[in-house]
Amino acid sequence: MPADTPSIVVLISGSGSNLQALIDAQAHNQLSGKIVAVISNEPDAYGLTRAHDAGIDAVVLPHREYDSREAYDGALIKVIERHQPDIIVLAGFMRILTPRFVQRFLGRMLNIHPSLLPAYQGLNTHARVLADGASEHGCSVHFVTEELDGGPVVIQAALNIAADDTQTSLKEKIHAREHLILPIAVNWFLDGRLQYSGTGATLDGIALPPEGLRLTHEDAADELDEA
Repeated sequence: MPADTPSIVVLISGSGSNLQALIDAQAHNQLSGKIVAVISNEPDAYGLTRAHDAGIDAVVLPHREYDSREAYDGALIKVIERHQPDIIVLAGFMRILTPRFVQRFLGRMLNIHPSLLPAYQGLNTHARVLADGASEHGCSVHFVTEELDGGPVVIQAALNIAADDTQTSLKEKIHAREHLILPIAVNWFLDGRLQYSGTGATLDGIALPPEGLRLTHEDAADELDEA
């Protein structure tokens, strides 16, 4: 890639399936940047193997070796800045970030979350959706702010919940939608189209609605060739 190609750092904690979606997009010249490092707070995260197999710098920074969240985030800042990324993508990074960290990279961090935000912020979204008897679920890409899962939403993909859906089936269907929309949002940012305004997000200079751009269930299913 050209020397001026935008750089991406991805933060993970687990299997890294969303990381793989970005790696696949890069391999097919469908990513407007280059993943220069993958950082995990969990030493046994399978996403590190995905990074290694793709020839990407895989960095382990175990949070348990630090005596406070502030100390860990300070170390994480140093590791990230060593790679000078244009964007930081949280792809299943299971850490609550300190205000210092968020402010350091505010406007340059995107996170993928398994719900149609602002509904179901936090953990265990699939179980909570089923417990509530909801008819719709989905996933969202949003800018990271100090409010947990509360930053401006960029893009969402909806899913109509079937009568026989389980946590397992929802997880599989939502993962497919995450893999669809995350590269889109990252490309928008790297192409200069997507920006954080402080009060929201803009795409091509136009303020996005609170739910961002939303793919309907039908649109997402068509893109994914679902039966």
